[in-house]
Amino acid sequence: MFRQAASALLALAAAAAFCLPAAAAPAPKVSIRDYSQLKTPLPYPYDEKADANAQLEKAIARAKASHKRVLVDLGGNWCGDCRILAATLELPEMKSFVGKHFEMISVDVGRFDKNLQIPARYGIHERLEGVPAVLVIDPATDKQLVGKADVAALADARHMQPQDLADWLAKYAK
Repeated sequence: MFRQAASALLALAAAAAFCLPAAAAPAPKVSIRDYSQLKTPLPYPYDEKADANAQLEKAIARAKASHKRVLVDLGGNWCGDCRILAATLELPEMKSFVGKHFEMISVDVGRFDKNLQIPARYGIHERLEGVPAVLVIDPATDKQLVGKADVAALADARHMQPQDLADWLAKYAK
């Protein structure tokens, strides 16, 4: 009976491993140790006049064609954490990594009063917990987020280490 149970557990583990998504890409080695080393002034990454719906549709189309995921950065130019995230993503190693694995767009949410149809499209109807909020979308399943529980993970980016930010992005790279 023990052997049958052990065999059944091994078969179940093998089946579960087969169903897991492919391993994430290795994170880039970030060239800075803390955010005080970022180039200043920090960028203002959000185009407050952009058509967020059109941006998203174009990013999804590009992602389908390139077999990448879509990375949607929701935030506001008033937000220090958003600007730190944007500056970190401008580092050459991060820019290369993001470009290789994602089609990225930045969407201005104002003071949580603009473009909220974008997170709502993916089932986030309550107020965002903070910004930057990051949506990772697999274009093959356009109506479902990858890692929905992590949408607000970067809302306190300034208290993360730059390498932690890279590691977080890497776990969603395709």
